[in-house]
This record gives sequence, structure tokens and C-alpha cells, in this order.
Amino acid sequence: MKLYSYIVKHDTGFAPNPFFGYCTLACCKPKIRQKAEKGDWVVGLTPKAAGNRIVYLMRVDDVMESFSDYWSDRRFRAKKPTYTGGLRKKCGDNIYEPQVSGAGYRQLRSRHSNGDSEDEGKKAHDLGGKRILVSETFAYFGSKALPLPTRFQSLVVGRGHRSRFSDDLKAEFIRFAGSLGFGVHGAPRGWPDGDNSWMKGCGCTTRKKK
Repeated sequence: MKLYSYIVKHDTGFAPNPFFGYCTLACCKPKIRQKAEKGDWVVGLTPKAAGNRIVYLMRVDDVMESFSDYWSDRRFRAKKPTYTGGLRKKCGDNIYEPQVSGAGYRQLRSRHSNGDSEDEGKKAHDLGGKRILVSETFAYFGSKALPLPTRFQSLVVGRGHRSRFSDDLKAEFIRFAGSLGFGVHGAPRGWPDGDNSWMKGCGCTTRKKK
């Protein structure tokens, strides 16, 4: 089992996307998506200026080996972004529609597009990861990000990601993760006040910021 840690620069509900019963990492962090396997863990931290707090953690329960697989899987239909179904729907990360000709993908209007036009740079970056990580065993805190316990300070990373940790630290981290309570505990950073749509449909609970 491997443990991956990285900095979540933009916590918008898009990457990771913790909605509709699954936490998915489909865009951003292509190197983690290329390497992670079932049973591995991923933890995302706030930037140093925000205290390197825990934005989310997830166990990789499934791996979609291609964006075509992700697109066609009925479990993730709700993660295809739309702009008529509320803010959660706008955050959808299932944004790459395979073309009938087999010649690549069309990028949907999304957090990574330029309005209705494709963002070629972000598209190439996202597709470079090739795979999508899926979790039903996750805790997402978003704007209620948790302080990182002192014993896990080695998880802090600057650019890129970190994945070389001792077996003892990984075992301790899994015990810690299990003590938190899985689900969505807070809205993404910058979510509008009074909009509780992030809580719907996934057994979500609010958690006070410490």
C-alpha cells in the first residue's frame, strides 16, 4: 500500500470531486493518477499559507483505466457537468466525452474549459493522467479543513507529490483516517453562504472548524 500526499491549490469541488456518493480524482495530479492502485491512500493538503491542513483523504477503491470507461460508467453520470442543475452539477469532473471517430475526447464546459471553448493546455494535462481514481471510503473537509497532526508533518510537500513513507506512518495514518468519520463534512472553499447543496445525497454532515 502506498500513501500519496499533495497540495490542493484550488479547492472548488472539482478536483477532487466529493459529490454524488463518490470522491473522484479525474483531473489534475496526473502523476498520482498514473501510479495509484486499489488500496492506496491519497491525502490533499491546503497550501502552506493556509496551514497545510487536511482538505480530504481517500482510499482508492476503484480505478477507471480510461476516460472512456469513466464516461460510460453509470455510477458517474451525475458527475457530467451541467449548468442548469445547481452548483454541485457545475463542479462535475466527468468532462471528457470520447469521440465517435475514436480520435480523442471533447472537453465539456467545466471548471477546466474556457467557457464553452476547450482549454487545450488543461485538457492535455488532465488526459496525461489517463486514469481516474474512485473512492467510497473518503473524508472531505473543504473549507472546514482539519489541522494536520504533528505526527504526520512528513506528509507536507511543496510542489508535486510525496509517496515515500514508512510502513509505521502509513499504518498510523489509516487508523487516524478511520477515526474521522467518512463522508463530506464541509463545503468547498469559496462555496456561497447559505447554499447547502453540497450536503445532499451522500450522508453528509457538517463539522466545525478547529
